Amino acid sequence: MKRYQNLMVGEALSKNHLYPFACNELSSILKQAYSQSPKNVKALIFQDTLSAFRLLPDVNTSAAVSAANHLLKSVEAVLPKQKKNLAIVEFKQAKVALKRRSKSNEEDIDLPSIPQDILIHIFSFLDVSSLVSSAQVSRSWNQATYDDSLWRSQFDLHFNHKVMIRIQSGIDWREAFKKEYIADNLSKVLRSGRGYCGYCISIVWHEKFRCPNKQCRLKSDKKPLELISTHQVVNYLLGIASSSDESESDDEAVPGLWAYDRSWDAHFGGRKG
Repeated sequence: MKRYQNLMVGEALSKNHLYPFACNELSSILKQAYSQSPKNVKALIFQDTLSAFRLLPDVNTSAAVSAANHLLKSVEAVLPKQKKNLAIVEFKQAKVALKRRSKSNEEDIDLPSIPQDILIHIFSFLDVSSLVSSAQVSRSWNQATYDDSLWRSQFDLHFNHKVMIRIQSGIDWREAFKKEYIADNLSKVLRSGRGYCGYCISIVWHEKFRCPNKQCRLKSDKKPLELISTHQVVNYLLGIASSSDESESDDEAVPGLWAYDRSWDAHFGGRKG
């Protein structure tokens, strides 16, 4: 029970930027760990599942809706009949609430025109998933997310300690990031939102790849956390040792399970503007 509480899934669900990560982690826990868990842990997992559906209307983003739909599939496949029916009712009520809120926001309000240089400055504070998601908001935002300085910063943050690139004039940092992202198989650990902090010796929801604990950030001297996959989180819950390069199951590796992976593919595969 302590292991599951340490994961703080319920707390993550109440934070909009962590909600999709927490939903997808819950989905994996249901499929891979629920049947092996003691009753008290099953009860916590079920309560967090109900909370995920109840909180969906408050989050109301495409990533959140996609993650909640994926969680529903795990609920239908794993939970016993009574619990499954209760969870499905919560999900349906959440969908009704979402539709009502969408209708109330149907007025076509244009986003204020923000100069590109200001947008780029704002985007420089985003993590890579938020940067990719921002590209889907509007044409001007999409154009701003293609700025080379943003992708060079992301490259330095993720890969500079591993990859040496000879600086060339005219290098496409977005393309360089894309290649290293694929080669390093970083997508799995980025999709989890998790990292392991060696200072507080725990699995945490990272904040730009740093521990959310201020004391740990001071001790780490700006060094990034060791990112971990959802598969490793499940193994931790089950008390199974897993290495950092252990591959995930085929089901977990499907990009469609993570909503911003689709926008990621669109961002890298689609055209600018």
